[in-house]
Amino acid sequence: MTRLRCAVLLSGGGRTLVNLARCVEAGELDLDIALVVSSRRTAGGIERARELGLPVEVLRPRDFEDRAAFAAAQSERLRAAEPDVVLMAGYLVHFPIPDWLEGRVLNIHPSLLPAHGGQGMYGDRVHESVLAAGDTETGCTVHVADDEYDQGPVVHQERVPVEPGDTVETLAARVFEAECRAYPEAIRRFAEGLREG
Repeated sequence: MTRLRCAVLLSGGGRTLVNLARCVEAGELDLDIALVVSSRRTAGGIERARELGLPVEVLRPRDFEDRAAFAAAQSERLRAAEPDVVLMAGYLVHFPIPDWLEGRVLNIHPSLLPAHGGQGMYGDRVHESVLAAGDTETGCTVHVADDEYDQGPVVHQERVPVEPGDTVETLAARVFEAECRAYPEAIRRFAEGLREG
């Protein structure tokens, strides 16, 4: 099978995108990033994508008449990129999965789902929730995305201990280190599943 072709969806700084590109450059991931789509014009990930020489477009929900029009435009743009898989990388927009992409959209979440998931649970909110709950362990989850927030079959999880004295910042940093390992591993597993299928 040839290199896995992907599109990356982001809304923020693009750290996950940079990590994936680094893994590709190092020969650790057999991936071709064909398109980056940002839901925000001011997202730091746009500049990072350009620095990496990747094609990037901005598709903001507010620029469309309604959610259906936005979803249709996004589906059309993604289809034109012909991805084998779509990778959500800090994408803060609900993405109704079109039929042609069903089972081929991956998302990474900064907790051990189903714990601390669901609508509105992203970024520091997740780590705040973990600390408030007094959990002794957290981590990250890569799963196949569906139309429900943080649902869908788990592809890979990595566990991270919650240390005494952890703050949102220290915990977030450690979980992101785990994400940098977990997402490439999940993509490799996903690709292997495609090959076997």
